[in-house]
Amino acid sequence: MPQIIECVPNFSEGRDRAVIEKLVAAVKSVPDVRFLHQTSDEDHNRTVLTFAGEPSPVVEAAFRAIKVASERIDLSRHEGQHPFVGAADVVPLVPIQNVTMQACAEYAHVLGRRVASDLNLPVFLYEEAFTRADCRNLADIRKGGYEGLNQRMQADPPFTPDYGPNQLGPAGAVVIGARDFLIAFNIFLQTDDVTIAKAIASRIRERDGGLPKVKALGLLVDGRAQVSMNLTDYRVTPPHVVVDAVTRLAHEIGVEVAESELIGLMPEAAILAAAQQALGLPQLLPDRILENALRSDTDS
Repeated sequence: MPQIIECVPNFSEGRDRAVIEKLVAAVKSVPDVRFLHQTSDEDHNRTVLTFAGEPSPVVEAAFRAIKVASERIDLSRHEGQHPFVGAADVVPLVPIQNVTMQACAEYAHVLGRRVASDLNLPVFLYEEAFTRADCRNLADIRKGGYEGLNQRMQADPPFTPDYGPNQLGPAGAVVIGARDFLIAFNIFLQTDDVTIAKAIASRIRERDGGLPKVKALGLLVDGRAQVSMNLTDYRVTPPHVVVDAVTRLAHEIGVEVAESELIGLMPEAAILAAAQQALGLPQLLPDRILENALRSDTDS
């Protein structure tokens, strides 16, 4: 079987359709890369692309998209709800098939060195590609956003990148890493009071003693309070557990949940786990899904 990795870059642009189209085109310009999904949000002012393939083509596609972002996105004019430090803000590589996490970390270094040398951008490595403890967690790198990172890079001693110049330009820095699959999952509340979303986020995120493998922020998006989350291991805390927790906490405050939002893709296993819980079908397996059964019969 071939080696397959996934790349899920986040770009600090969710409004300018021409720029977004160029980012997508950059990825699609690489043969043997399968473009899987695009999510663009105007309030977050952010675009998330998902693509996969063998490692070398995926790394090439990521570089081409980062290059477009560095040329087309000026952070001095950027406004949006989501924290950011770069035009190409974060670029994770995820092992999918027949490839190790360590190999993905090595590819992250390859990509980081090229971004630094060819585009002259600061590159910080995170998660399983990290080189020092203070950069392993993405939130630690993005603390204070673009301005906060700029101040830390100019401090004495400076907070230096792994590759590239120790200064930020209009395209900011790029955070590149290797990590397991995560689910970006948001829940909207039926209120415009963002303090409620922030209070709920503080109670469910792991860092503050909440649910394991959950990162959460409270934001105001499209006039509604939103609990914005990354589920860094859906096998430990799946989406339906998060929905139950947020719904319960919202009810305690006297607020209803409006709807959820998925950014990017979700594994079938997470959907099945939710269905098992909701339907009371603990033995619901992939081969009981009609489309899977038909596909399996066609392949045999």
